[in-house]
Amino acid sequence: MGNGSINILIGGEAGQGLVTIGQILARTLVRSGYFIVVTQSYQSRIRGGHNTFAVRVSAEEIAAPQEPVNLLVALNEETVRLHRDELVSDGLIVADEGVAPADEACLHVPFEELAQDKFVNVVALGVIASLLGLDRKLVIKTMEDAFGKKDAEVAEQNEKAFDDSFKWCAGQRPAIRQLGGVEESAERLMMNGNEAMALGAISSGLRLCSFYPMTPATSICLNLAAHAKSMGLVVEQAEDEIAAINMAIGASFAGAPSMVATSGGGFALMTEAVSLAAVTETPIVVVIAQRPGPGTGLPTRTEQADLEFVLHAGHGEFPRVIFAPGTVEECFYLTRKAFELAERYQGPTFILTDQFLADSYRSVAPFALEDSGEVQVGAAFDDVVEPYHRYAVTESGVSPRLLPGLTEHLVVADSDEHAEDGHITEDLTVRKTMVEKRLRKGDGIRDEVIPPEADGEDEPDILLVSWGSSKGAVREAATELRSDGQRVGTLHFCQVWPLVPEQFVARLEATKQVVCVESNALGQFARLIRRETGFEVTRSVRRYDGLPLTPAYILNELKGKRG
Repeated sequence: MGNGSINILIGGEAGQGLVTIGQILARTLVRSGYFIVVTQSYQSRIRGGHNTFAVRVSAEEIAAPQEPVNLLVALNEETVRLHRDELVSDGLIVADEGVAPADEACLHVPFEELAQDKFVNVVALGVIASLLGLDRKLVIKTMEDAFGKKDAEVAEQNEKAFDDSFKWCAGQRPAIRQLGGVEESAERLMMNGNEAMALGAISSGLRLCSFYPMTPATSICLNLAAHAKSMGLVVEQAEDEIAAINMAIGASFAGAPSMVATSGGGFALMTEAVSLAAVTETPIVVVIAQRPGPGTGLPTRTEQADLEFVLHAGHGEFPRVIFAPGTVEECFYLTRKAFELAERYQGPTFILTDQFLADSYRSVAPFALEDSGEVQVGAAFDDVVEPYHRYAVTESGVSPRLLPGLTEHLVVADSDEHAEDGHITEDLTVRKTMVEKRLRKGDGIRDEVIPPEADGEDEPDILLVSWGSSKGAVREAATELRSDGQRVGTLHFCQVWPLVPEQFVARLEATKQVVCVESNALGQFARLIRRETGFEVTRSVRRYDGLPLTPAYILNELKGKRG
């Protein structure tokens, strides 16, 4: 396994600058034409605690993290102790003297001789670049782009530390497989899931993002804030999650496309307002970046355990949409789709991501936007039947949504049950009519459901079913199984609600063994399939230790080799 890839693991304490050199390395690799998958692992501490930044790189397309390590760059002794056993037989450790044992698998770097302590990460970058055979000028240009040139003296010191370590390493001739060449390829971007969602929201016409900081969703809002002035949008940190979502609903009611981004604990506070958006039929996009619970759980780790929570969040019955992107590209396009459906069906739409995908950098092609404009907000004035009723009963369940204050028509809305004109009612016949009107919107939503993506054999011996961020790991595991002569198919869901059985049940029934792969303990998606279709998935691969799914983990579970 590995697809000719090299897995580089940089480890150390928070504050040692490993993320900085990891990002510079990853960006240089993308600019050099390589594909990457970045996995970040960090503890919820400002300083100290063991952190890692792993970059899997290949000249061919890759889509999942890898567990075996080819190059271990240890900025402290703990990194060697924790990850030495993950090193492949021909792998190499890069570390200072005294940090790693004196054996043939270790390249001891004289960090103190090469540069001052504050440049230790730059020295490590120089060694890595030399080992991999990267272009020196390209790395320096990427480093300058990252650090900027405001302080000429510091920039000069950075370049000297890099050059000295690059040249030192070139004279050592350590045994490490260098990267293979790449054919000339189209320009690609380095981007993680949260950055892609921020760009998807901006391209949809987002005008307000309100939030209360919560890992791992916060960087969505920070990315939006970085572009707020130039793109004409408002990013507001509210006093808590309750205020954040109600602020977004208010802005959307007034005609400003709005979203909130949070994680499980923050979303718990938002659930009453989800019902407010549903009964007032106000568009709102909610991003839930999952992390392990219950409670504060593991704030900086990953999991897929909030599916059932989001599926049932909010009191009462109303239609909803839940997307679960599996790639950085899907983070972008599904965010756009979430805004489109929120506006079209006038209610809440949800995007379920997780810490792994949020922080995982990939090399992606520039997004195609030629035929994509901003989401159209509100109904056209000419389409309104007088007298105007905000909640007019229609065959589709979708009522004309005029924006308050923009026409001579009075827009009345209420969070209590209401009649067509928006005024409160306790007429139980009207109540039944309005419930059915809102639920009819679900028929239109189901007509637009994105079918699961099938790959491999039509009638396989094994079908691996997945959703969300597990996509790449499952695809690579399936490829490995096929290389062993097994007939394997995959079925991946990037939309997990509503489910349309006609899209996939026949494929499940044509398979000898269906295995559902997901990052939770109870098999939540497998249970949802059984509830909606009657088909019972009898075998599963589940991971809930806070680490992302990998091809190796899936294969070991299928073979019964549990770690």
